Amino acid sequence: MKLIVKLHSEITIKSKSVRKRFTKLLESNIRQIIKQHDYSVEVRNQWDKLLVLINPSAQPHVEAVIGLLREIPGIDQVLWVEESDYTDMDDIYQQVKAVYADVVRGKRFCVRVKRRGTHDFTSTDIARYVGGGLNQHCDTAGVDLKRPEVTVNFEVDGDKLVLIKRRIKCLGGMPLPTQEDVLSLISGGFDSGVASYLTIRRGARTHYCFFNLGGREHEIGVKQVSHYLWKRFGSSHKVKFIAVDFEPVVTEILEKIDSGLMGVVLKRMMLRAATQVANNLQINALVTGESLGQVSSQTMTNLHVIEQVTEKLVLRPLICMDKAEIIDIARQIGTEDFAATMPEYCGVISQRPTVRAVKEEIEQAEQAFDMSLIDRVVRDSYVKDIRAIAKEAEEEVAAVDSTDALPADAVVIDVRAPEEEESKPLELDNNEVVHIPFFRLATRFADLPQDKTYYLYCEKGVMSKLQALLLHEQGYPNVNIYRP
Repeated sequence: MKLIVKLHSEITIKSKSVRKRFTKLLESNIRQIIKQHDYSVEVRNQWDKLLVLINPSAQPHVEAVIGLLREIPGIDQVLWVEESDYTDMDDIYQQVKAVYADVVRGKRFCVRVKRRGTHDFTSTDIARYVGGGLNQHCDTAGVDLKRPEVTVNFEVDGDKLVLIKRRIKCLGGMPLPTQEDVLSLISGGFDSGVASYLTIRRGARTHYCFFNLGGREHEIGVKQVSHYLWKRFGSSHKVKFIAVDFEPVVTEILEKIDSGLMGVVLKRMMLRAATQVANNLQINALVTGESLGQVSSQTMTNLHVIEQVTEKLVLRPLICMDKAEIIDIARQIGTEDFAATMPEYCGVISQRPTVRAVKEEIEQAEQAFDMSLIDRVVRDSYVKDIRAIAKEAEEEVAAVDSTDALPADAVVIDVRAPEEEESKPLELDNNEVVHIPFFRLATRFADLPQDKTYYLYCEKGVMSKLQALLLHEQGYPNVNIYRP
């Protein structure tokens, strides 16, 4: 069984040396991610495409392999193909007809053929022969070379006919890490999550810097969304998660800064701290989820005043997006519901906030601020390999009961994302199983009967542990972990 991996269009127009480098990186990323799941496949680089050969032991997992490929940056589409022998043009037509007869019925169609090798016919010859046969015998709406409703694709490669069984649209973008590393200022809400996704998709290894304004629950929540984004879209490479306790900075702002200037000053302090974090990691660019005019601190004037505290490049992938567009992307990548349940930790609320900050006035106000606080909170921050979040969660929930043997009256809550649960449902003979995705559990758990004992389940154990810790913090001791 064979999958053909098509490169994102921007890769194919690069110079020969750049294209070769990008393709090798993509080949390595595919191998790395599939290796994490122990699927027996081979990856071959053929310049204009990559071949993923599914060995017999992995064929029952072909849908899972496709699922992994769909979310690797740099892949435009995956073609699930069937390869067979043929004798002549009529044999090719008969095999194509067997696959496409129902597809082209009643539709305007065209035939596209790629041919490799030496034959007594050209690509045009075989396209006309197959197209004419389908049009004559399959009750189509006719051939339309300019605006077809259906395109019949196949390849003739030497003595093999390669038929496309299925075409799967993928993430696109650039392979990791074809761009330099970036540091994303992530809060767990809609904007910062989508901004992080977009830089990953563009080929930038994206590290996460979290300014804690809401205590332990806020930190647990942001850890979850950061780990989710990395695991789904960027797990071919290691990244860092940095948590900075920003409550001392907020307290100083509330005590020393005029109310109307607080929002701008808070953002400037965050960029100052992020710059120090980035310097420590040798990163030259910061990523924010700011969108022009969305809130008072994001006017053009205020953004200009804010970014002047750093020598780093400040990337704003969402700068011209509407909120509805941002939420649409969050829905597509699976962070919408999670972000919707994240409380708003704004840190400071200005009365009549300025929308046209004057740099000199801001600098004058900041003279009352103890700048050594920035050095202190960065010095006291912790830096974790994001893969260690799972281990850290395990250590933090050591007091939570974890078992592979369930009591008879226990209820298991499957916290996996819907697509994971659908592809591999959890079925237990003696216990009730409820499916509540991790990003909805915090808000829905209170509605469950509290006289029962609950065991959280996910395949790798990361989200179940973090959710158990979060629910314990919220005062629910009847939550445990199921690890079969």
